[in-house]
Amino acid sequence: MRLLPLGAALVAVLALPISAPVASANPVPAPPYVEHVEWAKWGDLSSLRVYPTQSARLAARQLGTDAQAEAAWTEVLTLSPDADIPGMREQFVCHWRFAEFGEPGKTSWNLEPWRPEVPFEEMVAAGCNPGGTEEPF
Repeated sequence: MRLLPLGAALVAVLALPISAPVASANPVPAPPYVEHVEWAKWGDLSSLRVYPTQSARLAARQLGTDAQAEAAWTEVLTLSPDADIPGMREQFVCHWRFAEFGEPGKTSWNLEPWRPEVPFEEMVAAGCNPGGTEEPF
């Protein structure tokens, strides 16, 4: 996911936990949140493409949807148990929180097991793609 460069202060604010429910006139869309997943190869590197449903896209645009993000991650693991690799959940949560703002409607949220585990602030600053650029497919 490509995000516009953010100032350090904005990154710090965006990285704050958002687990507290926020009152909203819009109810949070219900699951399912994941249409399907598929593993792809980019040279010798693997990437898990997560295809979010419209419900996921709408929920991800709302604050206070950490519980829905966790439910969506559970759906990912149900569809692809081998995605339970260190760093993958963190990439997914980053995409949940920012993909629909940085690149609305992106076909898939791509997670790579070869990316390094980094603090959340670094994850956000890297556009959810720490350790290298986003794959070209």
